[in-house]
Parts: sequence; structure tokens; C-alpha cells
Amino acid sequence: MLNIGPYQFSSRLLLGTGKYPNFDVQKEAVEVSKTEILTFSVRRMNIFEANQPNFLEKIEVEKYSLLPNTAGAKTAEEAVRTAKLAKASGLCDMIKVEVIGDPKTLLPDPVETLKASEELLKEGFIVLPYTSDDVLLAKRLEELGCHAIMPGASPIGSGQGIINPLNLSFIIEQSNVPVIVDAGIGTPSDAAIAMEMGADGVLLNTAVSGAKDPIKMAEAMKLAIEAGRLGFEAGRIPKKRYAIASSPMEGLSIVE
Repeated sequence: MLNIGPYQFSSRLLLGTGKYPNFDVQKEAVEVSKTEILTFSVRRMNIFEANQPNFLEKIEVEKYSLLPNTAGAKTAEEAVRTAKLAKASGLCDMIKVEVIGDPKTLLPDPVETLKASEELLKEGFIVLPYTSDDVLLAKRLEELGCHAIMPGASPIGSGQGIINPLNLSFIIEQSNVPVIVDAGIGTPSDAAIAMEMGADGVLLNTAVSGAKDPIKMAEAMKLAIEAGRLGFEAGRIPKKRYAIASSPMEGLSIVE
């Protein structure tokens, strides 16, 4: 089970809701994925402006835990304001803190992310910060009291997969809260590798919504994450330098 603060989930796939070809495809992809947590940008919801479209209009939102995110925020102050608006709207008390520091790479601002996370924890939020794969930053966020750490595999929407597996492994190894790999996942094998490494979950959006067939890709991601987790729990064999026969002959009598 995936435990985040007081919440418990059987699925380890967190799915974004943006950029699908249409709402019907979005709905079916979400259902096929078996995710239990949907994330979305608060700024794109009609809670800011009533005349804006509802991007979740075809989804039975009561079946899911909602994870609003502060995408678009460039400062801690903006992120905190956005999170409070989401909470006041009754969406959820979980928040994915996302403070972008660079408009080209969309990499998170570590200082502002720390500030926003600290403030939101004081406000009683369940805080899941999106971070770079910086090992010490992940440690500082956990020490603040964050309920999960969400290091990026690679830049948002890039589909490059895990570009720094060593750092990610250090983050997973040292963490006492769930590590959810967020951003940059491109293929089911990327997701499986993250889970084989010991990640507690994977959050993705573009890899599914931007696929030629988002519904099939949603199912593929579900299966990959399940397989990766099972592989992690089963424990892989150690790598060896030389071949070892699968059917050893030692101890067998040989008729010449």
C-alpha cells in the first residue's frame, strides 16, 4: 500500500489530467489506469474563474483522491496562495507544491519550494513537493515534515526517463517518507525502472496523454508500475561477471 500522510492507496500510479485529446479519452484513460489519485493544476480549474472550462467534467471525481498542484507559481507566496484557494474550494487537503524556477527547463526553484512547503505544513496541508533530484534538498524537505518527496526523473514533459539514477537511488535510500518519481517519464520501462529502484510511486501525465493511444498507454503504465514494484519486493539477483549455467551438472552421474 502507498501511505501518504493519513491516506492509504492500493495503486502506486498518480495520474495527471491535462493535455488529453478530449474528455472522453481522458475519462477512459483514467479508468483503465486504476489510479486512485488525480492531479491537476489549480490555475486551470474553474475555481479561479467560473467561466473557465471544468477539465474534470466527465470524471467521477468522488471516486478519486484529488491532488491539486500549484503549477504556474514562480514564488513561494504564489504557491501558498494557490494551495489555500484549492483547500478553501474543498478539493482536498493534499497539495503538490510546484514552484518553477526556470521557464525554459521548468525545473523547480529549490529555495522557494522549501519556503512554500514550510508554510503549507504550518497551515496543516498534506504536502508533496516536486523537487529536482538533489539529494540534500530531498532530505531538507523530509526534515521539514513533508509527507512525500517527488523528485523529477528529468524535465517535465521531456520523456527522457531517469537521467540521474544514482541521485534517485540515494534519495530513495535515505527517505523515510514515500518517494514518488514525478516528471520526465516517457515509457512504461521508465516507470518500471523507477519502481524496481524502490520508488513508492510514479506520477505522470504527458507520457499517457501525449501517446498515440492514451488509453493503451494508461494500461501499460499501470502494468509497468505493478511489475516494477513486484520486482523490487522480490529482489533481483546479483549481477555476476561470468556466466553461470542455469542447469548445473555438479552432483549428477554421467553415463558415457
